[in-house]
Amino acid sequence: MIISRTPYRISFFGGGTDYPGWYRQHGGAVLSTTINKYCYLTCRYLPPFFEHKFRVVWSKIELGQSLEEIEHPAVRAVLRHLAVARGVELHHDGDLPARSGMGSSSAFTVGLLHALYGLLGQMRSKAELAKEGIYVEQELLQETVGSQDQIAAEYGGLNHITFLPNGEFSVRPLILSPERVCELESHLLLFYTGIRRTAASVAQSYVTKIEAQRRQLRIMKDMVDEGLSIISSGQSLTAFGELLHEGWLVKQSLSAQVSNPEIDGLYATARAAGAIGGKITGAGGGGFLLLFAPPETHLQIKQALCN
Repeated sequence: MIISRTPYRISFFGGGTDYPGWYRQHGGAVLSTTINKYCYLTCRYLPPFFEHKFRVVWSKIELGQSLEEIEHPAVRAVLRHLAVARGVELHHDGDLPARSGMGSSSAFTVGLLHALYGLLGQMRSKAELAKEGIYVEQELLQETVGSQDQIAAEYGGLNHITFLPNGEFSVRPLILSPERVCELESHLLLFYTGIRRTAASVAQSYVTKIEAQRRQLRIMKDMVDEGLSIISSGQSLTAFGELLHEGWLVKQSLSAQVSNPEIDGLYATARAAGAIGGKITGAGGGGFLLLFAPPETHLQIKQALCN
């Protein structure tokens, strides 16, 4: 049996510039980090004594004789892509809900590729698995998704990811002192809004008119360098929180679907209780609310949002 554990991510700056429709023309950049919440996948060859050839366990339990019978689109696409000939059993467990803006679909796809390659006895590099994850989601599944989540899921850690017009990418891990990492982590809060949405549907509302968003996307790309400068220097992290706030305001201007009155209310409440900045993770529209706040304000923010 092969077990893969793939992390979820939060993106600080640059989200939106990782869509091929943008970076193939203008380049893109993202500052993101993975967190200690994971997508778990187990897989094994299914013994030939069962009436079914495939058993796939996620929010459903699927039993089938052929790939065409498998409902889960990523499972069906990856098994076909890898030409898995023998019967397979797959189980999925996740620390966070699906459709919550934490890169869960890409973590699933990359984790599945990793596990199945292990089952097939083949090794793939991080770059190869990330590229394959992008290919599966964007080409095989035709999802309106960016390219940062697959890379974050495969590489892990706090990274500066750059997207080139030729379709290639580079990943530069940020080397920070343990004290600076602790300081950054101590300012972060993550709240689940309870609003679930499909990232592709939200992204579709602005990706289809991406050239019309040129000014906003250039600003969002420039914020990556500003954010890097702040956390890589001895500068006060208050500036990082203020930049997150500016970035959230710019992101909201991309589409009316990025936020809604409920999210706006939660964010305003958090700001009034002491948060410096924040954003909805992922494409927007729901999921998790990331906040940046001095540690001494965390209790009052939690109390305000719980009320």
